[in-house]
Amino acid sequence: MTITRDPVLVDTLSDEHAAIIRTTLPLVGANVDTITETFYDRMFTAHPSLLRNLFNRGNQAQGAQQRALAASIATYATHLVDPALPHPAELLSRIGHKHASLGITADQYGIVREHLFAAIVEVLGADTVTADVAEAWDAVYWMMARTLIELEAKLYADAGVAAGDVYRRAIVTRRVDDPSGVVLVSVASGDDGAAEHSAAQYISVGVTLPDGARQLRQYSIVNAPGERETTFAVKPVGAGRGTPAGEVSNWIADHLAVGDLIDVTMPFGDLPTAGLGSAPVVLISAGVGITPMVGILEHLVSAALQCPVQVLHADESAASHPLRERQRNLVTSLPHATLDIWYSDGGERDSHAGFMNLSAVTIDDVADIYLCGNNAFVQNIRAQLTDRGVAADRIHCELFSPNDWLVS
Repeated sequence: MTITRDPVLVDTLSDEHAAIIRTTLPLVGANVDTITETFYDRMFTAHPSLLRNLFNRGNQAQGAQQRALAASIATYATHLVDPALPHPAELLSRIGHKHASLGITADQYGIVREHLFAAIVEVLGADTVTADVAEAWDAVYWMMARTLIELEAKLYADAGVAAGDVYRRAIVTRRVDDPSGVVLVSVASGDDGAAEHSAAQYISVGVTLPDGARQLRQYSIVNAPGERETTFAVKPVGAGRGTPAGEVSNWIADHLAVGDLIDVTMPFGDLPTAGLGSAPVVLISAGVGITPMVGILEHLVSAALQCPVQVLHADESAASHPLRERQRNLVTSLPHATLDIWYSDGGERDSHAGFMNLSAVTIDDVADIYLCGNNAFVQNIRAQLTDRGVAADRIHCELFSPNDWLVS
């Protein structure tokens, strides 16, 4: 069975606008880093609270968020002017869920548009960005924005909340420090905590840091749906503490304790798991990418599903393998599940040495495959699956990065 993502609407450009976008897309692409850097400088100067209280300062410091925004708009524009390319529904669905998890509202799209177009004119020059060129790119921007606004409105309605009203104060009920360094945090579910979730979803967590900034990060939910607690996994960054990179995860690992109050959102995430178990399931992960896979395993065990399940995981070593024992116990609890592990440090007796290689792994032709890890891992494994003839619509990817829609 093929499981689809949330449907989204996509407009079409006029022939005139499409011709202008085709002509100017290479120029915009060649200057995209400068455009986005200028855009964020302008927007954060005008609205400094957005950097302190909404945007990920770590991604901003590394330039990742800038590249993500530019890549998403350029990718969307490319889809619009080349109908032969894959439909961008998956790209937009993934962005929409992330936006909903951050409480993005329709009015914020106008702020982005104002400063983005001012940056384009500043970088490319008014002689290049004529009225016709600006009009064509404005059409692209608002097509994408309207589609996302409609999707996010539906997500808010389905969650039973007003637009952007996704945060709730929740009390920390448990904390477990995994031997790998990952921290499992549980908060009360229900009226006084996190809302009920589906397998492989995530929540955003908001914390106020020592400098007064309220930063938001998204973490995978690792427990089965329907439980009285919601448990999410946090991986601190060992190096660079005190810097924007990993600042929220490190603060949680260093300070959060049972009884503390934190802000958590309604659950979101569009990995398509509604029909999970009606076909064989393959779960492929690397590093902390294991966390949504553990959430899926918890669901399979809780629902007592009988489908064949293959679990494949890659890590640096047994010591760095997050939730290692939990993963093994869940696989053992399923009647038709297998586990294969690759450790790049040489492995152990019951694991493979080196990086994950699927050449010797048999995968069912009709299996639903879930894939999560860093960008290089996801791209490599997806290429291996494609090379062996696995249909693209059977491979469902999740990335923990601001440009994760580019795996579409």
